[in-house]
Parts: sequence; structure tokens; C-alpha cells
Amino acid sequence: MSLGLAIGTAFLLAAQTPATNTALVSLDPATAGDAVSPDFIGLSLEMERLLPAKDGKRYFSDANKPLVATFRALGVKSLRVGGNTADKPGTPLPSEADIDSLFAFARAAGVKVIYTLRLREGSRDDAAAAAKYVMDHHAADLTCFAIGNEPNVFAKEYPAYLAEWKRYVEAITAPGKAPGARFCGPSATPGKVAWAALFTKDVAGQAPLVMVTQHDYPGESARRVTDVAAARALMLSTTWTEGYQRFHDAFVPTATAHKLPYRLEEANSYFHGGAKDVSDTMTSALWALDYMYWWAWHGAGGINFHTGDEVAAGDALTPCRYASFWTAGSGYNVHPIGYALKAFDVGGHGRRVAATVTPANTALTAYGVAGENGALYLTLIRKDPDPKAATLTVTVEPGRAFKTGGVMVLAVTDNDLAATSGVTLGGAAIDDDGTWKGSWTALPAPSAGRFTVSLPPATAAVLRLEGR
Repeated sequence: MSLGLAIGTAFLLAAQTPATNTALVSLDPATAGDAVSPDFIGLSLEMERLLPAKDGKRYFSDANKPLVATFRALGVKSLRVGGNTADKPGTPLPSEADIDSLFAFARAAGVKVIYTLRLREGSRDDAAAAAKYVMDHHAADLTCFAIGNEPNVFAKEYPAYLAEWKRYVEAITAPGKAPGARFCGPSATPGKVAWAALFTKDVAGQAPLVMVTQHDYPGESARRVTDVAAARALMLSTTWTEGYQRFHDAFVPTATAHKLPYRLEEANSYFHGGAKDVSDTMTSALWALDYMYWWAWHGAGGINFHTGDEVAAGDALTPCRYASFWTAGSGYNVHPIGYALKAFDVGGHGRRVAATVTPANTALTAYGVAGENGALYLTLIRKDPDPKAATLTVTVEPGRAFKTGGVMVLAVTDNDLAATSGVTLGGAAIDDDGTWKGSWTALPAPSAGRFTVSLPPATAAVLRLEGR
């Protein structure tokens, strides 16, 4: 029996199979809140990726059909180009042909672009010329310009950065350049999240700032990880979620007070490319799915997960352990975290619906979404770090009558949180060419209006309830 069939059968038999662990999830779709941003799912790649390879081919090109297909398969709607190579002295700046190729890819993939202009040892004239070219030829596909990547690394003092940022904006928006340009920032490191609040206060209403952007790596440096099992357990713990709240409180209330949206423009588990056997495992898929929903529920406009075959850690390139996908012979091999993006794409479009877990269980999180045509989606995430834990029987009280239900399970072979491959969603893997044939498994008919599903450890599930 295949893994997908075995999981699907477990769901079909959930009503008859006794389990030692139970939970009730109650939803209230009548009080659905704000809509999740339609471009919430994002990726971030190094600016160096715009440059042609030795054979003259460009990574970002509408001719790169497998990459276009992978972006579309994962539901990516926002592409940020930046990273440390955006501000790396000596790295060539993208040419007009490079920029054209990037935006041709963006149109083919259905994404909008956050474009980083060089600040470190950069030139205001070069930045103004690039911005003018983008605005003259690709304005419809641009979200905003970021000026510099993590400027606190080299600017050191915030006032000096702010003064230079304003000089750049003045040069870029000067008559004859790009007066209609729109900006985001400050794109600081997680350790300088206070810059985002200061920047908002100083710039909101005084410049064409359309969004506050901040970088986030909850686990901090991957180089400090010495116990991979402990690091995986930490990723799924309340320690991390409590950290999200403190991070949020450091800048989001200020952005909200100034009526500015905000976005985690570059984020992932651990910086310096992620931790081997941690950031590249099934654990990262469960973490990332919960992380996206947590921030969506706290008003974020989206998250751009940093990715690539390699990323710049300081001035050096390092293998990217937190990658959503790597280049493969026939396209792009989707890693566990990429499946989190796809699971969010399946269940995360619509208005937020409160979901309450009873009894309270820190190893189970639940997020409801009121989708189109009256459908109700519920994402359940099992964050128990023990792969041998008992299956959890979850009763769903949807808050109104639904006739039918379906489920897609995010699972891995042997429920192994340390696995770096063998992940499926809806019983199917995402192929290297971007093809995905996942499907819904029918849930047992509701009893007294309630649906019942079983959730093994190291899994997540997206439920779709229909037929009012």
C-alpha cells in the first residue's frame, strides 16, 4: 500500500478506530475576519541570480519553463531579489537585459517583484538609472524598491542610514528619473528589528513608502546548532512561537498605527543558509506552515522565504539547507519546506476564521479560512516532536452545516521528522518539472454536523468542507 493510500485509509476509518488522544476543533465562520493577502506566499533569492551563467543562460527567464512551473505549483506570488549579493561590492550590477529577463520570468510565473537597489558602496546615480529603467518598462510588475539589504550590517548607526536612504529616494524620484517609484524598507537583520519601528515613524507620510519590510530568522545562526535533534524539537516548540510575538510587538504596532502594511521580506529558520539535518527536514515543513499562518493571523502581508542552491552568508556563498527547492537535472527538486508553501496555497486563500482547540494543546495548531463559493478550509498541524506518539483523533465542529468534506495530508515516510525526502501532499510528490497530482480524500459523512479525522505525528492536514 502506498503512503498516500495508507494515510487516506486512516482518515476514512477514523470514525471507527479508537485512539488514546482526542481533540475538538471548533470554528465560527459567521465571524470571518480579514482576508489573507493573495500574494502572501513569497520567495527571496540572491540578486546575483539575475546575472547570466557562464553559458549565457539566465536563471530568471521566461524560457526557464521548469522554474516557472515550480513557482506556479507552490503558489508563489511574490519574488524578492536581494540578499547579501545585492550589496556585495565587486558583484556586477544587473544590466538592462538582466532586468528584462527577470520581469519576463515574473510575468510568466505570475509574481510581483521586490527589487533591491545597491546601497553599500553604491551609487545614487546607478540606483536612479536602474529604478528609471524598471519603472519605464516594468512598473506594473513591481511591488517596490528596497534600498539596500540589511543596511544595519554596514551602516551601523540608524541616523546615518536614514539620511542616506532619503538621499537615494531624492535622486531616484527626481524629475526625469523615476518620480513614480515606490519604496519599502528598512529590511534590517532580525537583531535590529527596532529599525523598522524607527523607520516607520520617520518616513511614513514623508516619502513614497508603501510597505514596511523586515527580515526574520527565529533560530538565529545555523552555525550555533550542535544538536540537530534538539534544534528540530525547538522549531516546533512554544519557545519559537513566543518569540514571534515579541518580534511582532517590536515593530508591527508602529506600522499599524501609521496605516502601513508590513512583510517579512526575507525569512527562514536559521540564517547562514540554514542548519543541515534541521532546516532541510520534515520538521521545517511543519514549522514553516505554522509560521505562515501565525504571521497571516497577525496581519502580515506575506513572507518571502530565502532560497536558492547557494546563499550568501556574509561575503561567502554557502549551501542552502533551508531551500524550498534545489536545481535538479530535469528541473527543480522541491524540499520539505516547499511543501509547506503548497499546503498554505491549498488552504490559505480567503478570510480568516477563528479555530479553537479543546483541550488546549500546544502540539496541535488549527487555522480556519472561509474560501470561495462557501467552502470552509481548516489546516491542522501536528507539532509533536515524537514520531512514535499516538495518533490524534480530531473532531471538527465547523460552526454551520456542511454536507461533505475532503482532506489533503502533508506527510512523510515513516512519520520521520528528520527525513529530508519522501514528503507528499495529497498523496503525491511535486515532480522536478513542477507537476503535482495531489488529490482530496473524502472524509466520512458528518455525524451531528461534526467531522472526524485522525492525525498521526509528524503530519499536517488541510480539510475542505462544502455543501451547505
